[in-house]
Amino acid sequence: MSRTDLAALIKEQQAAYADLQARGLKLDLTRGKPSSAQLDLSDELLNLPRGFKDGSGTDVRNYGGLAGLTELREMFAELLWVEPEQVVAGGNSSLTMMRDCLIYLLLFGARDGDRAWGKEDTIKFICPVPGYDRHFTLLESLGIEMVTVPMHDDGPDAEAVAALVKADRSIKGMWIVPTYANPAGSICSQEVAARLASMETAAHDFKIFWDNAYALHHLTEEEAKSADILTLAAAAGHPDRPIMFASTSKITFAGAGVAFLAASEANVAWYLGHLGKGSIGPDKVNHLRHVQFFGSAQGVRDHMAKHREIIAPKFAEVDRVLSERLGGYDVATWNKPQGGYFVNLDVVPGTASRVVALAKEAGIALTPAGSSFPYGDDPDDANIRLAPTMPPLEEVTAAMEAVATCVLLAAAEQAQGD
Repeated sequence: MSRTDLAALIKEQQAAYADLQARGLKLDLTRGKPSSAQLDLSDELLNLPRGFKDGSGTDVRNYGGLAGLTELREMFAELLWVEPEQVVAGGNSSLTMMRDCLIYLLLFGARDGDRAWGKEDTIKFICPVPGYDRHFTLLESLGIEMVTVPMHDDGPDAEAVAALVKADRSIKGMWIVPTYANPAGSICSQEVAARLASMETAAHDFKIFWDNAYALHHLTEEEAKSADILTLAAAAGHPDRPIMFASTSKITFAGAGVAFLAASEANVAWYLGHLGKGSIGPDKVNHLRHVQFFGSAQGVRDHMAKHREIIAPKFAEVDRVLSERLGGYDVATWNKPQGGYFVNLDVVPGTASRVVALAKEAGIALTPAGSSFPYGDDPDDANIRLAPTMPPLEEVTAAMEAVATCVLLAAAEQAQGD
């Protein structure tokens, strides 16, 4: 823009921003939470279970069954493309399962390892970026260093990962959200998954934490299928490399669902062996409740189609507003995900923090800039994660109009300063 046009744009956006502040908005796009309408879809769970015995006649109210209810494990084994013997059904949080696995590795070591990870001088994890902030916070809390690689549309940069793990024995694992990644919406291809499963690693007890949180969370009728990492790893001679996690947190009740771990049978035995020292079994009443609610794996798929009807219009609205407001200015790019819970917005480098601050002052809560990077440090200060699922559609519209104003104002301010 010419200086004159730029000054006019700034004046225009300052007026729009003043109007935003005057409206006294209180809108929240910070976390990927289900909306009340989505939670209502599972209210029948509150009337279940009917009876208290599973398919084998076992009383689910009693102790035991450390691996979880057989019928539920069979149902989700089909959905996750694994065998029932490879699945553990646990409590309501897959993040807790991830933390437990890390702690077991630190204290006791891997099944295929020589010693506890905690006895190493340094432990590192590879983290594709942008990525999931809770993964990074968990590693940081345990003193595990983080090494970043780019996340592409087909998954993490597999060659960059392969080069790092081959050269550095202290790299013990990596995170990946393989399907509709948080926040980029990437879908890990079969080719990338095969490379990760087969690559040479200096640490022979290297682990892939395969967080399949959004495997069933489709936004279009074209449903992506997650790569079969367990079969790929077994075929490559590394059956114990991947540990998969999933949950019903964004399928039924976010605070009262069921979490799953899937791995080689040897890794399942390793996990249960340590878990059993502190647990006599999960909430099998809740397991039975979910079995009766879904009825079958197809019942889960049908249920997720109802979720899609509720949230897909919100993602379409994000794209519509951003396209109309920002499309002609070359100040931002964003994805149009096929599934998952987030939109990944990249603004002019050096302005993401300013956009978030402007939004906050106008009553729009956004995830802090840099949250999708380890230690909260986005070197370009360009990335913002948007979570449009929880607010009603009209609030999504209002929030995105506000975000667009903040993006334009921050970009124009920087351009004027230059």
